[in-house]
Amino acid sequence: MNDKLIFFIIAGESSGDRLGAALMQGLASEYEGKVDFIGVGGPLMIEQGLESLFPMDELSIMGIAEVLPRIRRLLRRVRETADVIESSNPTVLITIDSPDFCLRVAKRAKSQLPTLRVIHYVAPSVWAWRPKRAAKMARFVDHVLALLPFEPPYMEAEGMSCDFVGHPITAEQQATNAEVLEFRRSIGMSRGSQLLTLLPGSRTSEVSRLGPVFRTVVERLKKEYPNLNIAIPSVGARVELINEIFQGLDVNILDPRGMAPKNAENRKRACYKASDVALAASGTVSLELAAAETPMVIAYKMHWFTAFIKRRMVRVSTATLVNLLTNTNSVPEFLLEECTADNIYRSVKELLENAGTRSAQLTVSAEAMEMLGKGNDASGSRAARSVLNFINQ
Repeated sequence: MNDKLIFFIIAGESSGDRLGAALMQGLASEYEGKVDFIGVGGPLMIEQGLESLFPMDELSIMGIAEVLPRIRRLLRRVRETADVIESSNPTVLITIDSPDFCLRVAKRAKSQLPTLRVIHYVAPSVWAWRPKRAAKMARFVDHVLALLPFEPPYMEAEGMSCDFVGHPITAEQQATNAEVLEFRRSIGMSRGSQLLTLLPGSRTSEVSRLGPVFRTVVERLKKEYPNLNIAIPSVGARVELINEIFQGLDVNILDPRGMAPKNAENRKRACYKASDVALAASGTVSLELAAAETPMVIAYKMHWFTAFIKRRMVRVSTATLVNLLTNTNSVPEFLLEECTADNIYRSVKELLENAGTRSAQLTVSAEAMEMLGKGNDASGSRAARSVLNFINQ
């Protein structure tokens, strides 16, 4: 192959932006001809050459009750994006996670361009909830790139081809000891003091619900550990909200605005690696923390109506991938009604005080990283080869 390829790629949140950027880098490296990237993405994908139709942050919402107030605007963006796909007639459409938006676009684009080849990156968690999603998706998705090793059979059973490509976190460079020391110095940490990193999510709804709970936890911990340092890495769009929630507390909010995306990412990784413990929203960040060898506690709250619906659909006992992959409960998690300051405080305190508890969790995290492809080719390259093999069939 040496013809020009046009990849229309859509990502709707920061985790998808990282996947997209790694995939784009892999495609540019693996393909010998010229490639063009258009679609929707964040700063990391833009840095790799994507022309984004509109800011990715418009799509960073989640949950039934959260989506409904913005459904008209989302549907307009669906139509606009599908129309651009039709006019550009790309070699392939690649949608990355964010099914509320991405799969609507794929369905509409496929109806407008019946011969369009569609790839979805990140298999839907049909093993966890709503198993019929795979069958519905198969009507307009041809190929799937799976992050988890046990997912391909679920997709193939519905007629889609699927490759396990591994998770990009396993190949991402971690902060060096020198970078960790520099980060600790930059936030004024004294020798021997501990660092707790808070990660209340990247969506407004997540930060609004988890932020006040996390604040209460910090207030209680600060009374017992006056020298405990607190860091809160944030996406640019949530800095003001985090500032408002944690106003009056001695915390270090890492604002990426005005920084090159790569520098902001490096600082965030240094923060993870420097942390003694992290308290994080459920999601991909748990794997980032596991890769950084950072002990963690996971929490999540959502709108009561969304929680009501999901509670009746969930088929697994854990939402944390480290636990799921290793069939353990090594990472403490507090979801929905269990997401209380009391529960979280006790688990964070245990990790801060007990080196054995931290070590045991990290052993399991290392096992999860191996299962996700650590030590193999970078997932971006594996995903790129899967894409190129598919479109060359």
